[in-house]
Amino acid sequence: MKKLLKRTLIFLMSLILVSCLQVKNSEKQNVNIKTRQKTSPNLIVILADDLGYADVGFNGCKDIPTPNIDKIANQGVKFTNGYVSYAVCGPSRAGLITGRYQDRFGFSRNPLFTPNDPEMGLPLTEETLAEALKKADYKSVALGKWHLGAHESLKPLTRGFDDFYGFLTGGHHYFPQKWILNDEFDVKSQYDAYKTKLLRNNQRVEEKEYLTDALSREAVHYIDKHKDHPFFMYLAYNAPHTPLQATEKYLSRVDTIQDKKRRTYAAMVSSVDDGVGLVLDQLDALNLTENTIVVFLSDNGGPEPHNGSDNGVLRGMKSDLFEGGVRVPFAMQWPGTIPAGMVYNKPVISLDIFGTIVNQTKKEIKTKNKIDGVDLIPFLLGSNKGLPHDFLFWSKFDEQIYATRHANGDKFLVKDQDTMLFNLDVDISETENIAGTNPLALDSLARTFNNWNAKNIDPVFMGLFQDKEYSELHPDRFERLE
Repeated sequence: MKKLLKRTLIFLMSLILVSCLQVKNSEKQNVNIKTRQKTSPNLIVILADDLGYADVGFNGCKDIPTPNIDKIANQGVKFTNGYVSYAVCGPSRAGLITGRYQDRFGFSRNPLFTPNDPEMGLPLTEETLAEALKKADYKSVALGKWHLGAHESLKPLTRGFDDFYGFLTGGHHYFPQKWILNDEFDVKSQYDAYKTKLLRNNQRVEEKEYLTDALSREAVHYIDKHKDHPFFMYLAYNAPHTPLQATEKYLSRVDTIQDKKRRTYAAMVSSVDDGVGLVLDQLDALNLTENTIVVFLSDNGGPEPHNGSDNGVLRGMKSDLFEGGVRVPFAMQWPGTIPAGMVYNKPVISLDIFGTIVNQTKKEIKTKNKIDGVDLIPFLLGSNKGLPHDFLFWSKFDEQIYATRHANGDKFLVKDQDTMLFNLDVDISETENIAGTNPLALDSLARTFNNWNAKNIDPVFMGLFQDKEYSELHPDRFERLE
């Protein structure tokens, strides 16, 4: 009996020792990342607009060459289950830039262009990633599409960014000759804002280059400008969002594509790919590559019939809560830390970009609000064997469409009063509604969504669907108010 007791005690002590060593090794791995860095890592987020899931090489695209975008996946990790927090651009960007589900703060609609309205955009209660990183002495630059508010109090320089080059509205013309409006108060309707001249910080400028090329040029410039500080670059390309406009330089690369819409779209994607290449080359030239996290993703799925995009096997498109609306091309590199050529299959979301970078800085950051994103690095390096997220959530308030995805592949979706359940692991195209045969899973996911949604608030501003109503209520919408 004594021998048995002794053996049992030895076995238990061995288990405790192994467990302690595992914890220490996990802690050591995380510490090693920080100690081998001379400074906090830079972060570059490259956000495409309305890019289809199947329109990059790393997701199998054959007719659009994307060698530079693919390089990010090849030098780092491709997320096969990479999501955004909304199926259209404004709310999706609000989630990304705050690390929080935008429903937490009522940004559940695509905002209107209203330069007089301080409520039309990202609420001041929210902390942007640029504001959070200021606490660790980062410099931040926003390039391209803002779409988080046009009022003076909501512009990038008031939301933590040190520099801005781009436009405030949800879209823009690409050719400089179309930029005929000198000021936001020259705008007379929602889509007039596509014609505004670009802003450098708070000043209008006379730009001569094709929009995508101009943003790429500025990105290279700002990497050089901030090379001696930790920096965050938010490079939000407008391409390939409509209007479909491309230069002959890019059209000639894809002249084998017969469909005119698809060809112009492909040319616009190629222009983004060139810009990504310039950014990566500049990092190499300045020896910044191993100290820079680069993330590439789209703000939502492709609106296939509108811009010629392709979501591949995914059902639905932009604005849908089917996979085609919210699952996007998503890759990240951090050479020397993230293993090259990695494929990660567990669900992640754009909110995790915030969660990842704030946990890598030399100086600890305490965020203003509780974020929903997580640090992906321990999961990618294997020190955390768990799941980044058990559940992901989406809600379209006005249409009462909502969805929940479990990490096991089950996805619950309610649309037009139809309740659907799919298992994405075996049915990525969401073709078979299995709600009738899985009542327990359906009930569990419905309750999980309701618990999440109970912490959200109603929209705090009118959106694109209320454009006419808003203008009637605010006849001075575009007048300069003293």
